[in-house]
Amino acid sequence: MPLVMGIDSSTQSSKIEVRDLDTGELVESAKSAHPITTPPRSEQDPEAWWRALAGAISQLGRREVAAISVGAQQHGMVALDSRCEVIRPAKLWNDTESGPQAERLHELLGTEGWVKACGSTPVASLTITKLAWLKENEPEAYARLARIALPHDWLTLQMTGEFVTDRGDASGTGYWSPFTNRWAPELLAHIDESCEWLDRLPRVLGPGEVAGEITAKAAEELGIAPGAIVAAGTGDNMAGALGLGLKSGEAAISIGTSGTAYSISSEPVGDETGLVAGFADATGAYLPLVCTLNATKVTDTFARILGVEPEWLGRMAVATEQGAKGVTLTPYLDGERTPNLPHATGTLAGIRTDTTAEQFARAAFEGVVNGLLNALAALDSAMGTPAERIILTGGGSRSPAYQKIFAQLAGRPVHVAEGEEHVALGAAVQAAAALSGEPVSSISGAWGLGRSTQVG
Repeated sequence: MPLVMGIDSSTQSSKIEVRDLDTGELVESAKSAHPITTPPRSEQDPEAWWRALAGAISQLGRREVAAISVGAQQHGMVALDSRCEVIRPAKLWNDTESGPQAERLHELLGTEGWVKACGSTPVASLTITKLAWLKENEPEAYARLARIALPHDWLTLQMTGEFVTDRGDASGTGYWSPFTNRWAPELLAHIDESCEWLDRLPRVLGPGEVAGEITAKAAEELGIAPGAIVAAGTGDNMAGALGLGLKSGEAAISIGTSGTAYSISSEPVGDETGLVAGFADATGAYLPLVCTLNATKVTDTFARILGVEPEWLGRMAVATEQGAKGVTLTPYLDGERTPNLPHATGTLAGIRTDTTAEQFARAAFEGVVNGLLNALAALDSAMGTPAERIILTGGGSRSPAYQKIFAQLAGRPVHVAEGEEHVALGAAVQAAAALSGEPVSSISGAWGLGRSTQVG
């Protein structure tokens, strides 16, 4: 039976799944950690991703795969020189040091101008603001810049020697347009008008296209059999949508290190408020999305402060009443992306002498959930029609406390997606589509994706 490999290269780790091409049955999986990062400076050496990927693959018993695809954290800036060598550590999506550059770029066109140009407004998360930061703060490194890659682009480059990306991941840079399906170098000219930006950007592959074949060198370094094809790959949210089998009328809420709310759209979405990013997806459609920087790390932080395990914090939260007797948390512990407050901090309010640890726990969970429901409200408004049901995914979706509190506060059906590693699964779907020549919808149907369980 032919096997395919899906890779999720996230902020925290490299996770891989090996699946049967025909049935989607999970054959093996593995995981290897990435270095820990903490905003405002959140950076990783791309070589650490490669080592982690090799480490995860070394745990497998089956290494003869016919196709591979990479889903990876969006927005990260991988600066390369003329030999495609990494110039400096990659600035990640949750690095907020480029907040001042984001503000200055925003002022040039305003919210409406940026949304019309690329579907999103400049915030510290987007790659374009990190490039502006590099030019202002590290001119020697900027002078060496010959190519700009995203994390999934860099991993694909290491595997194939091909400098390519896909439209989904490209749409999160701040210099690709979902309205024209092309790079928008005129936006990069606001950073440096003397630069030939198109020469520095990867070729954008379409859905189902193949990036290339894994090289003998890469196969040896990763410890897999040579000869596998490598699919276009995509950003983690786009891969997650594939793994969920997300359908029209549904909204996914991913509860991980960050939180996201996104839906499928057949047309590009431009949100005049700037809250919703007008991303593309990995199928030829669109993936309007709202991202918050603070999700499970908020409840993990409160668990640490209270000296309990995260699971026990959840038990404490559901043991007390909704509303936590007036204790509220604004959960912007590491700044925030939506709303755009890169220098914000968290705020606890409503504390009295009789406030309990359980109420602190409840406030932490409700702060995260309300932030994500605000994101969903912005998404509903931009889409024009509220989602009929919510699909929870991500590591936090396994928490009974998150499940119960979402069901109490959402005001509509809440489901938990079947399975756990939806980004790696979605990447495997993409690999299977590239190998078979079938559209991802056919693979999704054959693999029986899209199952979920209602909670509450």
